[in-house]
Amino acid sequence: MALDIQAVRTAFPALTSGYLYADNAGGSQCLADVVSRISDYLLNTNVQLGADYSFSVTSTNRVASGAEAARELFNAASVDEIAYGSSSTLLVENLARAIEADVHAGEEIIITGEHESNAGPWKRLAARKGAIIKFWSATQLAQYPDNPYAVGLQLDALVPLISSKTRLIAFTACSNILGSVVPVKEIVTAARALASERGARKLEFCVDCVAYAPHRQIDVRAWDVDYCYFSFYKVYGPHTSVLYARAAALENSLSSLGHHFLKIGTKPYKLQPGGPGYELTYACTGVPPYIRSLTPEGTLEAAWAAVAQHEQKLLVPLLNFLQSKASRGVRIVGQEDAGLARVPTVSFVVVGDRAIRSPDVVRPFDAKGNVGIRYGHFYAYTLIDTLSPKVDVDDGVVRISLVHYNTTEEVERIIATLEEVLA
Repeated sequence: MALDIQAVRTAFPALTSGYLYADNAGGSQCLADVVSRISDYLLNTNVQLGADYSFSVTSTNRVASGAEAARELFNAASVDEIAYGSSSTLLVENLARAIEADVHAGEEIIITGEHESNAGPWKRLAARKGAIIKFWSATQLAQYPDNPYAVGLQLDALVPLISSKTRLIAFTACSNILGSVVPVKEIVTAARALASERGARKLEFCVDCVAYAPHRQIDVRAWDVDYCYFSFYKVYGPHTSVLYARAAALENSLSSLGHHFLKIGTKPYKLQPGGPGYELTYACTGVPPYIRSLTPEGTLEAAWAAVAQHEQKLLVPLLNFLQSKASRGVRIVGQEDAGLARVPTVSFVVVGDRAIRSPDVVRPFDAKGNVGIRYGHFYAYTLIDTLSPKVDVDDGVVRISLVHYNTTEEVERIIATLEEVLA
């Protein structure tokens, strides 16, 4: 089922300006319905939760409905597995603090060079506990032997890192630089089997879905992961983030960060010291209905399939153009081909005898003033810093990140400017 792209765009007031938003991996545009819920909450139910008077009951129920919205997008078993926070980085830092007592000196935590939100907290935890950090690095994709920047997270690079001391593996479901979709279920299944075979005491997984959630359906139960998170402001919602923690992990792996006198038990308040932003949590309830509305079936599964189909229409011409400029020194960073294993987040560098610094590629777009793309490391500092041949990490890569409300005509506009820059 194809998306009705004009109907899609009417849901986002910002798009009526004619500005071409192509930095969506840094933050999507916000649904009008989401904004309406923020103002409605603040204007009509802005009271403290948990009291018996009518407005507090309404407010409590509204905030609870925000947990249900996140539960649906995660496909979690219960709202009691959902914690809200101001950012994904803060949520993972809270998770690392809560899991600290159940990580032993000498145990190993495997991280990637992707977004630092799923690396920095684990590095700090390892330093506090005397644990060992191992890096699962992105490695060369065999199908692109002529492009050293065509790299990705591959299972064969993870396998030798798993040992009897492996305690946690933290990785991304989709790279915010490479655009590649990682086969989460396959990786988790293989890693669990290897860890068991090699005698690991306990193995848990923390999956970063920030760059995945705007493009594909999350399924924490099918994936068999313990922790998972994403930012609603990159999925058409307000600036808040959510973390899934499996009920068994809440009970057996995590200590409470809440006030000592609260009877928290296995509730997600273990990971949520203080209250979330009430109006933002309630506003998130506007996201799942919008996604379901994208197709007549009214299901998340059908909607995400239609989104993926539309994304391929955006990806193919952009990737084809960049590949056509290979002789000019353009190198796609990550998978070069379109397909369901790739989202329309496309990064590249211009190297060789006619190299162009990434800021100089972006500058003509900024000068035109009607399109937004960006350059940099995008908090995946380690990934950029370990590319070979070396890339200046401060210049980073040029990144064009599209989502389902972008159009093929907008892609043509981007290509036209790139043609001028790369002439």
